[in-house]
Amino acid sequence: MDNLATLDGMTEQEKPTEQTDIFLWANQADRDKDQLAIDLFLFTKGYTVYATNYAKELKAQLKVLFLYDMISTVQTGAATGMMVRDFEAAAAEDNVLERTDLDKVEHAQEVIEQILYGEEGLEVFREGDHEFKKVKGIVARFTKPGGQPFFVAKLLPQSQVLKGATAWMYNGDSFQPFSADAGLRITPDNQVLIASIDIFAFNETKFIRMFGYDAKKFAVAEEKIKEIEAHFKLKFPDGMTFDSLVRDTPSLVSKLQKVDPTIVTQEQIVDHADEMGLELMTDDAAGEIIIMDAKDAAKFVNLLNDDYVTSDMTGIKYELKGKKELRDTPAQ
Repeated sequence: MDNLATLDGMTEQEKPTEQTDIFLWANQADRDKDQLAIDLFLFTKGYTVYATNYAKELKAQLKVLFLYDMISTVQTGAATGMMVRDFEAAAAEDNVLERTDLDKVEHAQEVIEQILYGEEGLEVFREGDHEFKKVKGIVARFTKPGGQPFFVAKLLPQSQVLKGATAWMYNGDSFQPFSADAGLRITPDNQVLIASIDIFAFNETKFIRMFGYDAKKFAVAEEKIKEIEAHFKLKFPDGMTFDSLVRDTPSLVSKLQKVDPTIVTQEQIVDHADEMGLELMTDDAAGEIIIMDAKDAAKFVNLLNDDYVTSDMTGIKYELKGKKELRDTPAQ
């Protein structure tokens, strides 16, 4: 709790701002491994964090499952030229470790802040009161007295959860009832490290699934947003931006991957919306398209992507969920 109080009492100027040297982290964690205290937390699909307790006999196993291979991977990487690259720009490849800023990954930051600044108020997870089927991940916090904590997070698919009512255990030479409320199988693979202001994704796929944020997709979306804002006149309520709407709407992030904002004009967008009866709001005096919420933003992006059509055969209007361009093929 002393370490928590120290972190919570920092001013914005005192809080860490420099990126973590992952190779120095590995050497220090290796040096201090016998002194590290470990606390376990669970977080749900809605990113609510719960405290947990564990038997002291598990402490050595926890370091094996969560820490030692991660340290070894980084130290081996240092000897073989492993490179650290920004997650947004890097491709998953051998001997490359991807990192990004914690404050870019909203759900990861939400989990860590609940642990750092709200630990005293965290409810202890009890299977009788809660349900493991709602649990998404597990976080091990490692703390050296007087030092900053770091966190190792792992995804917990339901396939790794054993429920007492439906599971058996094999003891000696026979099957027996599983006597616990629930059991967990923790995989020993490296997944996500959160140290200071950084997230290191040792497993890109599990990082994305764990925290629901595909930084690569959003990097593309950010570029498309810049093009849209340069090409169109848009108006938002005070405090709202196109960027914030997209960031909070995963379907818009995905849709923007394929949009070309430069092939249609503002006038064409407005006219097509009128033809389709879409009620796209405009400020005619200022020549702006008004975006009030995520639904308006989705309507605008769909128009950009030419997703609304009228059938020449039936006259029925459609919103296309997927389309494949037909191309003329040469006669045989």
